[in-house]
Amino acid sequence: MNSATRPKGLCYRDERAACVVGRTAKLELVFERRRGRTMIAHAYVEPPFRIGQSFAIDDAAYVIVVCSGPGVFAGDTLQQSIRVERGARVVLTSQSALQVHPPAAQVRLKPDATYDREPPPAIVRHEYRIDEDAELHCHWDPVIPFAGAALVQELDLALHASSRLYWSDALMSGRATRGEMWRFRELAHTLRLRIAGSLKYLERYRLTPADRSVTRRWVADDANYFATTLVHHPRVISDEVEALQRQLETLNGACIAVDLLEPQLMIARVMASRGAPFAAARATIRGALVDAVFQNPALAGRK
Repeated sequence: MNSATRPKGLCYRDERAACVVGRTAKLELVFERRRGRTMIAHAYVEPPFRIGQSFAIDDAAYVIVVCSGPGVFAGDTLQQSIRVERGARVVLTSQSALQVHPPAAQVRLKPDATYDREPPPAIVRHEYRIDEDAELHCHWDPVIPFAGAALVQELDLALHASSRLYWSDALMSGRATRGEMWRFRELAHTLRLRIAGSLKYLERYRLTPADRSVTRRWVADDANYFATTLVHHPRVISDEVEALQRQLETLNGACIAVDLLEPQLMIARVMASRGAPFAAARATIRGALVDAVFQNPALAGRK
């Protein structure tokens, strides 16, 4: 692609200062349909981001997004921008959970020294644009905030009215298997879904466990694992949603609820105290939806 044909607004060259490499990073992917298949039309990846080889699932492109570093730290900024152009079909997943680390210990010149400001949070921003008759599947591993960590996570999805979406993101209370639950400093999360320019779903919260207990009955209770699944598709109707709810009621170890937000748009929420039933519930939801709604079980993919 020469400079005359390059779309404006995309990155083609890493112009970061050396001192911020590894602290700020950008990932850009543009997919388009060519000769009956989905291809990567544009890819720009700054370390520690990395993308694996694109595999074909029927006419879809299957890509694993990798963050090759140990995670994100205080003051880091990771940005991810995905565009699925008209008629393209894309399946994205992560290689592993995203670990959010606390800031390095501050050096005190005097034993009694204090600091007025907290270290800045890590920032993770995702933007997705799905064009006419395009389809995007995103199934992300959980975010794991370590003790003392702070994170601002912003996820923005913009869909054409005729596009199709499967989305599932997840969060853990911390390194739960080590007994480290709800010990992060702060977590601010926003998930925004717009269809044809109209806001259809907004999930926004800010957790500061030291100031306000998260383990109350009507907040997290004893759960350590959480997931939100959103699906936009013409086959999302009340009968399909009710059938999925009945199927999920047979699972043990997880609290699951499914609802029809409006015609063609549904949500599923999962809470669990242990990882195994949580993963099983997400896999069951994913499998049921790609089978009954998208009518292509292969779209579940595999790592």
